Order: sequence, then C-alpha cells, then structure tokens
Amino acid sequence: MESIQFIQYTPEQLQNKITASVKNQLEEFLKLYQPQQPKEYLSRKDVADMFGVDISTVHNWSKSKRLNPLALGSRIYYLRSEVEASLQPLNV
Repeated sequence: MESIQFIQYTPEQLQNKITASVKNQLEEFLKLYQPQQPKEYLSRKDVADMFGVDISTVHNWSKSKRLNPLALGSRIYYLRSEVEASLQPLNV
C-alpha cells in the first residue's frame, strides 16, 4: 500500500520546480516537432534561368528523367530541392 508523503516547499520553491519541469517538457516537445519548411516550386522558365539554358533543354532533361516534373493543369513545375539534388559532381 502506498503511503502519502508530504514534502514541505515554500511557494517559490514549488513554483520553481513546476516551471523547470514544464520548461524541460517544452524543450523536448520542440525538439521532436520542428515546423517543416514549405516546398518551393520552380517553373520551367525558373529552372532554365537558374542554369542559363533554354526551356527546350529543361524539357529534354524532363524527358530523359534527369528532372522530375510535376503538373498542375497545363503548367509544369519542379521542386527546387529535387532540381538541386539532380546536380552531379564532376571528377576532374
């Protein structure tokens, strides 16, 4: 059987204990649940301007599976993260 124990704290000590406990819980929560960055979409023109190429080159990259196009109606978009990930280092 459990026994009840009374521990004497001053109101300030109790407040400090509760504040510290809540602060620790909030810090753990914030570590686990960081807000995600919104995805940035680029149009074909944006990708072409980024690399200094013509839009037809971007179209060819899409057809050859170098880039992964996303469609919204008749518009074509690319995720910036995927475009940047498609770059390959050169072995010089």
